[in-house]
Amino acid sequence: MAGFDKRVYSYEEAMQGIESGMTVIAGGFGLCGIPENLIAEIKRRGVKDLTVVSNNCGVDGFGLGLLLEDRQISKIYASYVGENAMFEQQMLKNEIEVVLTPQGTLAERMRAGGAGIPAFYTATGYGTPIGEGKEVREFNGRHYILEEGIVGDFAIVKGWKADRYGNVVYRHTAQNFNPMAATAGKITVVEVEEIVEPGELEPSQIHTPGIYVDRIIQGSFEKRIEKRTVRD
Repeated sequence: MAGFDKRVYSYEEAMQGIESGMTVIAGGFGLCGIPENLIAEIKRRGVKDLTVVSNNCGVDGFGLGLLLEDRQISKIYASYVGENAMFEQQMLKNEIEVVLTPQGTLAERMRAGGAGIPAFYTATGYGTPIGEGKEVREFNGRHYILEEGIVGDFAIVKGWKADRYGNVVYRHTAQNFNPMAATAGKITVVEVEEIVEPGELEPSQIHTPGIYVDRIIQGSFEKRIEKRTVRD
């Protein structure tokens, strides 16, 4: 079974093959469940003109926000601007192309891409700027717009546990967009907190089967809190 061992032991090896101009799909929501070390490796490599697909762009100085600092992202599909002032400034100055996409639609575009579905119809966004220029059809008296599935050159994902064969388990809300992202990359790289021995993961609890995963790396994580709320 040695040929099925998907472990790599450096982030340089994990992101081998990424080039300027590629499309990167990133799991995570805000700072929850983001592949922070894989993002840092992309920054270190200095690749440019990236198209990024992610719910949002992290915060200033962390997560995908790191890639904004050196203008490495030229286009992003996201559901909101979030807490990132640099992202907002670059968008308002037309320094980055932002394709705002309803959150559920974004998740389904990833899932469709991973499932080999080129496009699907959704009622979400019809009659709004989101639907402008898109094909419209009527089903049972309701209008729907056509949205295309998304496939990335790379998908970068954060998991909780995995085995050497690439079977992945996510922890609680850190699951978020990660399972959809994992299916939609031509090359899918997952970083996890722990790599366990084969057989330790309960098969019924596996969220992403290893068939979707190309590389697994064990890392350590800062796990920042986006907004800390305490009592007075």
